[in-house]
Amino acid sequence: MCKKLLSTLFFLAVATQVCASPEIIAHRGGTGDAPENTVLAITKALQNNADAVWITVQMSKDEIPVLYRPSDLKMLTNYTGKVSSFTADQLATADAGYYFGAPDFLYRNKGISIPTLESVLTKWPKTKFFIDIKSPDASPDTLAKALGKVLRDTKSLQRTRVYSTDEKYLNALPKDVQRFISRDHTRTTLANILLAHQCGISSEESAERWYGLELKREVDVVEKFTLGEGHSPSTLIWDENAMKCFHAKSGAHIILFNINTPEDYQQAVQLGADGVLVDSPSKFNRKVNL
Repeated sequence: MCKKLLSTLFFLAVATQVCASPEIIAHRGGTGDAPENTVLAITKALQNNADAVWITVQMSKDEIPVLYRPSDLKMLTNYTGKVSSFTADQLATADAGYYFGAPDFLYRNKGISIPTLESVLTKWPKTKFFIDIKSPDASPDTLAKALGKVLRDTKSLQRTRVYSTDEKYLNALPKDVQRFISRDHTRTTLANILLAHQCGISSEESAERWYGLELKREVDVVEKFTLGEGHSPSTLIWDENAMKCFHAKSGAHIILFNINTPEDYQQAVQLGADGVLVDSPSKFNRKVNL
């Protein structure tokens, strides 16, 4: 009974904000609803009316961008080792649903594989995708070249945008590939606004700017003490002043990560976020939850 009541309250919280709602972006295809970064997950996310899909890309042994997030295949599949140790064809035989949904593991042996980026973009030619680079052992230049080729070949340059927590991958991208402002730059700007009360959006930043960061972000702040500098932990929480600063120069788009509760979703709506990254698109399906 309590579970049903909480579910109802969650749906009502979503439904009451529809008119001013940010885009619903399925995190890793909807990692809460199906095996992440798979065709099944993306299919379910779009069936649940997600506005866009966030996918994670690594480079295979034969330098083909494929969808997978952890550093080792054993985390999610029946294989062991790095993605870069296998060709794309070999990865296509891995069971990407092997560990999803413990203890029943209903998606094991269902033919759910690790797809290539090209196959996904080809299957959904009109869907907006955000591509997160998570390939720690790949050469930035090699990955950037392969990624750019896939986006051009599938005519996806205008409906995709690339993100990475490692700035070197963003810097290596070809000029025609759209990207986010780096996480470090976004975090520093937010810290200056909240802690130093300085709004410093550089005039060098492009007119079209995309930022992605958690609603609440833990950072290590350098502070000035009587005997010198010291470090202290701090939590950065987006507020109206931060949003106002980021939007002071036109062209800003802000995606808030880890929005999975009614409270965080309502806060994102109130702040005027352009998009929210959610693990379970089924819980944010506006057409069902109205």
